[in-house]
Amino acid sequence: MLCTGNSCRSQIAEGYLRHFAGNKAEIYSAGVETHGVNPRAIQVMAEEGIDISGHTSNNINEYAGIDFDFVITVCDNAKERCPYFPSRAQLFHENFPDPAKATGSEEAIMQEFRRVRELIKDYSRGFVAANF
Repeated sequence: MLCTGNSCRSQIAEGYLRHFAGNKAEIYSAGVETHGVNPRAIQVMAEEGIDISGHTSNNINEYAGIDFDFVITVCDNAKERCPYFPSRAQLFHENFPDPAKATGSEEAIMQEFRRVRELIKDYSRGFVAANF
C-alpha cells in the first residue's frame, strides 16, 4: 500500500488487507513521505475491531529490496511520485479522498474518516477476493 504520508489511507488499507487476507499474504504500507500514523485512523479502525495502533509510518525507500507481487497506490499524488520498482509487481491504483483534509467539527471530521474507511474496506475486500 502506497500513499503520500503513510498516515491514514494506506494505514487503513494495510489493516483491512491484513484482516481479509489473513495468512495468505504479507502486507506492507509506506509513503513517499512519512507523517506518522493519524490518531483518527487508529480510532476508526478500532471501531471495526482492527488494531492499527502498532503500525509505523514508513518511507517507500525502506522497502527497496523487496520483490513485491502487488503495489497499490491509494492516492493520485503517490501514483505520480511512485518510484520505479525493478520487479514483477502488478501496479494498482485507487484514489481515495484524504480524510486528514476534512474540516469542521470533530464529529464532521470523524464522519469523513468513517466514510473513507468504508470505501477502503470495500476495495480491500474486493482486492483480496480477486487476487488471493
